[in-house]
Amino acid sequence: MTIEKIKNILTKKGYIFNSNLNIIGVRNKGVGNTITNKFDDTMYVAYKEQGKLIVKSYAITTDPGKYYMVNELLNEKGCAILVEGQYVNVYQIGLHQGKYPALVQRGTVKLYRDSDKDTVYDFENIESSLSSGINIHKAGKDSLEINNWSGGCQVFKREADFNEFMSICNQFKSILGNKYTYTLINSNDLL
Repeated sequence: MTIEKIKNILTKKGYIFNSNLNIIGVRNKGVGNTITNKFDDTMYVAYKEQGKLIVKSYAITTDPGKYYMVNELLNEKGCAILVEGQYVNVYQIGLHQGKYPALVQRGTVKLYRDSDKDTVYDFENIESSLSSGINIHKAGKDSLEINNWSGGCQVFKREADFNEFMSICNQFKSILGNKYTYTLINSNDLL
């Protein structure tokens, strides 16, 4: 996967590719709608450092874990799944659940709501939400399964990767006014 290919996809979709920092999630549609409970998605971070474009990639999940899909609903409407799209200036550095610095939702996002508690993601019922807590945070040191690490958030598999990601975000905090754009596409877009 090249950043040029991703830039072309964003351009085709009418999305912005920022000259400073780009945070792009790619949902793995190769697994279909069945819950894998694995960190099988990718986060790309592209930014300029001393005039040179740097690209990093990390294992993440863009989908909820099995725990929240089949056991417990955080919201009576159903488990949240972030809809693909570009969320301009929707995130900022803040505390995830009051515990540690992460990118936290501070603007409106679109969510699918899956309420049937089965092992299949339902990408149908869409709502706009300002306060669902759809954050970008970490799981454990090196988590093998998602389980209850995500009820709709975008979650890093490895703590070390997340720490590097947050270090990059902090470098751009004053430039961006602590407003970060997150773009989520699916892997079928890259074919």
